[in-house]
Amino acid sequence: MKVAVFSTKPYDKEFLEAANRSFGHELVFLEPRLTSQTVSLANGFPTVCVFVNDEVNARVLLHLQRHGTKHIALRCAGYNNVDLQVAEELGFIVSRVPAYSPQAVAEHTMALILALARKLHKSYNRVREGNFALDGLLGIDLAGKTAGVIGTGKIGRLVAKRLLAFECSVCAFDLKPDEELVSLGVQYVGYDELFRKSDIITLHCPLVPATYHLINEETLALMKRGVILINTSRGALVDSQAVIRALKSGKIGALGLDVYEEEADLFFEDLSNQVIQDDVFMRMLTFPNVIITGHQAFFTYNAMQAIARMTLENITAVERGEQPPGLLRWQEARAIGA
Repeated sequence: MKVAVFSTKPYDKEFLEAANRSFGHELVFLEPRLTSQTVSLANGFPTVCVFVNDEVNARVLLHLQRHGTKHIALRCAGYNNVDLQVAEELGFIVSRVPAYSPQAVAEHTMALILALARKLHKSYNRVREGNFALDGLLGIDLAGKTAGVIGTGKIGRLVAKRLLAFECSVCAFDLKPDEELVSLGVQYVGYDELFRKSDIITLHCPLVPATYHLINEETLALMKRGVILINTSRGALVDSQAVIRALKSGKIGALGLDVYEEEADLFFEDLSNQVIQDDVFMRMLTFPNVIITGHQAFFTYNAMQAIARMTLENITAVERGEQPPGLLRWQEARAIGA
């Protein structure tokens, strides 16, 4: 199968080429993101392989269909950047990698929680400057705190288990409660109760219309003063402007983000020699109680190996006329995010 791989970084090429030795596809690596301006690069490719910030909207899909593409292979779990309804109407096969390494994201989530709870980012910078004073570094114990986990799928359930190991009381929201978590002591509650009672809130749900800006002025108003808020899921779950106001007022005591709703023009690029034009993002960086990482929660050796292998397994299945193991249908996606 001839495959156009968009948003290619050196590590994508390294892992996909290594995995492809067992599959033998013709992979053409393209640095640009897939957009309506770059879609012509995919002309003649039966499969287009895309990542989280590629744009697979109706306009792009129409162009792809006219120029021979049949298969959209996402090398990620999230699919909010794909218009699945239009893709299905146009006859595309869409596949994804739903469970490449939930441990990677769960562990990164815990790293953000622990770093913020103990102000490790501030301590790291101080010690490098020879400042060993403890003023301003007073932390909190996780033991005894109430942690709220929104979404207990593959990643959320692992985060909940890790929080239990730190002796937190854990409450959760999900349309389908996990019976194992219930047996371990996790209490499933409604959104409002979770917001009101949690000292720590961590997001692990898909981005669908019902969850867009789930964290907003109204939901922030329900939360405890000083809450720790973590998002390693999808950037647009959080209203960034509302969060900035909550940081200024002290409603949010600490914020850990691995995703950002306008990240497409920022993340995965070296912008260290440029003036970043996103004023909202730069405002968040000014707060001493904020840690932002550049969508790296998934980025471990094990996860990259799994992503490459599962992406190529999906492509191989489509080439053989079989159903790919990561097949994504519009109706099923609606049910996931209902």
